[in-house]
Amino acid sequence: MSSEEHQIKRNKEIAAEDLGKPGQVPGEEAEPGAEVEAGAEETVEESIEQQLDKAHATIKEYWEQILRLKAEIENNRKRSVRDIENAHKYALRNFSESLLPIVDSMEMAQKAAEAENASLESIIEGTELTMSMFIQVLEKHGLQELDPIGEKFDPEQHQAISMVEDKSAESNIVVSVMQKGFMLNERLVRPAMVVVSK
Repeated sequence: MSSEEHQIKRNKEIAAEDLGKPGQVPGEEAEPGAEVEAGAEETVEESIEQQLDKAHATIKEYWEQILRLKAEIENNRKRSVRDIENAHKYALRNFSESLLPIVDSMEMAQKAAEAENASLESIIEGTELTMSMFIQVLEKHGLQELDPIGEKFDPEQHQAISMVEDKSAESNIVVSVMQKGFMLNERLVRPAMVVVSK
């Protein structure tokens, strides 16, 4: 092979090598480290894309959690509203059920009073029993009678309708109760109407 043929073959090999390198102009000599930088750029781009994908996945997960929490809060709010409505609607249910035996007792007393052989004593006895049942139901539900006869006058629980001179009682003592008062769970519902000694 002549030196000219050898030179042509060498030039072809160099040209083939130059065409195989990305980012390199044919015939131009490659800079040292250029191939490494191109690979590093691809790795950095892949890393950024992976981080971006992870960030999107995290955002999607958080958004789904927010939507679930929002739905749960809305369900809890609706449930609370429904529970409050039911509490208002049926608050007196237990109290009403407790009163039903008293209604039954009063109906029986009424029928007994209308009977031909009814006696005053049996009617009084039935009325007293019914009244006793009624007081027990009130106490069971936290309603207490105020019958302050003989007690010191208390303007927070009693309402004086008159004052009388009573030598057998000290001053400012309840000598007569015209109407009993009531308290519901330690809170005054109605003051007792009383007569107080001077």
